[in-house]
Amino acid sequence: MSSPLAVLGTPEPLVDPSLDLFEEIARLRVERNAVLLAHYYQEGEIQDLADFLGDSLQLSRAAAETDADVIVFCGVHFMAETAKILNPDKIVVLPDLDAGCSLADSCPAPALERFKTLHPDHKVVSYINCSAGVKALSDVICTSSNAERVIDSFPPDTPILFAPDRNLGRWLQKRSGREMLLWQGTCVVHETFSERKLVRLQLDHPDAKVVAHPECEDSILRHADHVGSTSSLLRFTQEDPASVFIVATEAGILHQMQKASPDKTFLPLPPEAGCACNNCPYMKLNTLEKLYLCLRDLEPRVELDDDLRLRALAPIERMLALG
Repeated sequence: MSSPLAVLGTPEPLVDPSLDLFEEIARLRVERNAVLLAHYYQEGEIQDLADFLGDSLQLSRAAAETDADVIVFCGVHFMAETAKILNPDKIVVLPDLDAGCSLADSCPAPALERFKTLHPDHKVVSYINCSAGVKALSDVICTSSNAERVIDSFPPDTPILFAPDRNLGRWLQKRSGREMLLWQGTCVVHETFSERKLVRLQLDHPDAKVVAHPECEDSILRHADHVGSTSSLLRFTQEDPASVFIVATEAGILHQMQKASPDKTFLPLPPEAGCACNNCPYMKLNTLEKLYLCLRDLEPRVELDDDLRLRALAPIERMLALG
């Protein structure tokens, strides 16, 4: 699953068209004692159904604290894996098991393990957008919300290997002032934004403020008025007095931005190509129909070998302990 152009996912299921899916999902979530966790990059109708909506850090905390019997993770595979790592005795389902992540795919665990042996003195800090296998090789996990805190938790003379996102790593280097060895992975959505089109939007909307996720290339970040996690971008657009924002992250967040600030204008930053590449093709594999079926059938499930789970759990717990 190395290219979003190859993403097909599970074919759209055949569901009785007479069913009220919203009503059925509401019924099943009670019957199953299920909690619905959804990332900001999901389709708006799925976001609106979620018990907990957030970015990776917020959803990790929600997964760690839930007392539900079933966790339905409307996101991508590494997120559901994280929920299973934290909840081995709970059923964790993902509406479409093919909902992967280009960034996670860019860092296979065997390749990182080989690279790690070449740098045995380095502590491995891995962005949460990685597989359970990569988490198991890491000293601590971070998200874009807490990455600076995680990096600052190490003594200044400790060498760090940061994986898998090179753009987030470069941004952290500038913020922290320390050099790190960076794995050369990227997110297919965030690396495709066009600086040329950003400048054009700024010329057309001179009073607009630019908000950007640190997974973007430096050519985009240098234009930003605010750089931060998805939840940080949402909060900034609520609190800042500007009335127009150019948004350099996955377009799903615009649903919440518009709901929170209906009197403001949000302009999604286009990619260089003439495509809808600012929509994550993996996130959008989850649909209302697939959500209904995974609640009905409790499939597809995310399962993990217990030895791998325990090795991956330790660095996640270290992250959560940092607050």
